[in-house]
Amino acid sequence: MTTTTWKPEDHIPEEIQESFKNLSSSPSAYVISLLSVVEQLKIQRRTGWVDHNVSPCESISDHMYRMGIAAMLLKTPGVDKAKCTQIALVHDIAESLVGDITPFDPIDKQEKHRRELATIEYLCEKLIKPYNEVAAKEIHENWLAYENISSIEARFVKDLDKFEMLCQCFEYEKRSNGTVDFTSFWSAAASIKTEEVTEWKNELYRQREAFFKSLEESK
Repeated sequence: MTTTTWKPEDHIPEEIQESFKNLSSSPSAYVISLLSVVEQLKIQRRTGWVDHNVSPCESISDHMYRMGIAAMLLKTPGVDKAKCTQIALVHDIAESLVGDITPFDPIDKQEKHRRELATIEYLCEKLIKPYNEVAAKEIHENWLAYENISSIEARFVKDLDKFEMLCQCFEYEKRSNGTVDFTSFWSAAASIKTEEVTEWKNELYRQREAFFKSLEESK
């Protein structure tokens, strides 16, 4: 039986492929093509919210942007905030072509990683490196750091990924005036390891508890 291997170049939307025809015209054409791919992060909704019938819900880039802002707020000594921000801004960039795969999708963790690694390598080699070799190396290294949690900055960004999701949970709960309950998402809180982000998480949990308590008392 023949198995078709997933390739990032096969998942570039048709309207973007048109811009790829201009790559030889100018070095700047590579920038335009990359940013056209990155736009897919603005278009695609986060799967977890779609699966829970949240509409409208945030995009992948919405999530990454707020993580970047959160990274700029870190004050733990010895942590490079700029590096955290860079990692936050690229950690989900492969989802531009792969999509937002969750543990509930019929794609296992190994295949998810393979697809995302193939995509980051494709983007860096084919679209970024021809314009800026240093940027290609930096983006690739930052993405790998996040995947492998190979630095203290990557550890913080992993925590920010979970914390930002929990913030979004609470915001959707408040927006619905408590008619939706995302308690099940809070199992992710156990993954938060750093002291500073744990403090943020504890304060968020305190505010959430107070919110639901006030709803009960108002009945």
